[in-house]
Amino acid sequence: MQTVRTDVGTVEDLHASATRLTGLDDFGDDSYRDGMVALLSAYGKEASLTPAGSKMTRGLLRAALVSRLLSEAAWKQFPEHTGVPITRPVFLTGLPRTGTTALHRLLTRDPAHQGLELWLTEVPQPRPPRDTWESNPIFAALQAGYEQHHESDPEFMGMHYTGADQVEECWRLLVQSMTSVSFECLAHIPSYSRWLSGQDWTSAYRRHRRNLQLIGLTNRDRRWVLKNPSHLFALDALLAAYPDAVIIQTHRAPRVAIASVCSLNARASDGWSELFRGKVLGRAQLELWSRGLRRFASDRSRHDPSRFIDVDYDAFVTDPIGTMAYIYDRLDTPLTPGARAAMTSLQAEPRRPAHRYDLADFGLTAADVDAAFAG
Repeated sequence: MQTVRTDVGTVEDLHASATRLTGLDDFGDDSYRDGMVALLSAYGKEASLTPAGSKMTRGLLRAALVSRLLSEAAWKQFPEHTGVPITRPVFLTGLPRTGTTALHRLLTRDPAHQGLELWLTEVPQPRPPRDTWESNPIFAALQAGYEQHHESDPEFMGMHYTGADQVEECWRLLVQSMTSVSFECLAHIPSYSRWLSGQDWTSAYRRHRRNLQLIGLTNRDRRWVLKNPSHLFALDALLAAYPDAVIIQTHRAPRVAIASVCSLNARASDGWSELFRGKVLGRAQLELWSRGLRRFASDRSRHDPSRFIDVDYDAFVTDPIGTMAYIYDRLDTPLTPGARAAMTSLQAEPRRPAHRYDLADFGLTAADVDAAFAG
């Protein structure tokens, strides 16, 4: 009888498992290994993971290694990716739950734009023609998994709808470097948080860019539009990799944003830990995101203001297409009738279940949030 693992694993056996899954063994340079060691140490000493949490966390780390292997193999298979230009990409960031997903999905409805589809973050490769995806066994398997998740947990769908074909956050490329606050959103790992806060993310963003060159190989004339709240922590590294990037920052009342992200992360990691829930989760997320916003504000102040576009959440919800027109004007790019029609059709799609949340569920008060974000 096969023994069920109750631990996340070691550096060596996670690598061996990723190699068995793919038949590949070239993980590239070793720069990611320090982050992996820091993560495994934190999981073992601090996270209080349940057997289910250990299994899920092991799967996340192994998936990052698998993606890393697939990137390395594809870069060799398609050496011409290095010549793919990435011109004036648009990066959306801001606190989580401030409208970045809706804004991202509207912007990527423009046929002149491209986003990062979820399945291609897991299986990096030149983007195949859209009409071939359903017959692709890897895409089909991933899509089936997400559809099953929607059926088993419809409440999560109301918080954040995911699908293999949906554009998603680009932290899924940064985890190849084990450099991402996404790990902190699913577990209590303060020592990894301290380690990450002292790191230079530049090499992670260079790998991020190379993956975009690979994925966009067949769509090299379309402008990249990407989103990720964790860009708050690494603006300088992002701009080192993408010197002509334009940054859109979304804004929403922190009291609402923090309550919502706590609820989302609690649901996403439900049953994974005896510790990461309620007050512990609330305090960790409040510290993380208030620190990220302060860091971004400081870094942003040293860059050309014309490179940044600010979007207010309430104004966006009130007039989505008007917000699009404002953004396109700031980008000095025409909002074509085709793009406007595609965005309008997305707005007309049925609404998903409402997401309800309360700061008190996570041991927080409005005064706590106001104090954390003061100034």
